[in-house]
Amino acid sequence: QVNLVESGGGLVQSGDSLRLSCTSSGRTFGVAGLGWFRQAPGKEREFVALFTWSAGRTYYADSVKGRFTISGDKRKNTVYLQMSSLKPEDTAVYYCAAKGSYAGTYYFENVYDSWGRGTQVTVSA
Repeated sequence: QVNLVESGGGLVQSGDSLRLSCTSSGRTFGVAGLGWFRQAPGKEREFVALFTWSAGRTYYADSVKGRFTISGDKRKNTVYLQMSSLKPEDTAVYYCAAKGSYAGTYYFENVYDSWGRGTQVTVSA
């Protein structure tokens, strides 16, 4: 199984920046990409971004396009989510997830095989 550990969350002001990291270990050779989902209190978990290893393709939710940048370091088995111009509506627990195949719809939770425990991001107004 793939183990995922997120870091970098915290409490920031509106307009500030944060960089989240997701480091994977274990069966990483079977991972097609690492993505980020987030879940705000009382709301459904939603897709944020995905980075694929084979070609470095990136995918973003409309709500974060132009503000968030996802990147990867294959040698470190780590994906980063650089978040800028943060808004209160970005407040959520951010989860890293491993996509085990290049098939499937990238914004569906059920195509991801492993999940991290999450890191809290809080943006105050």
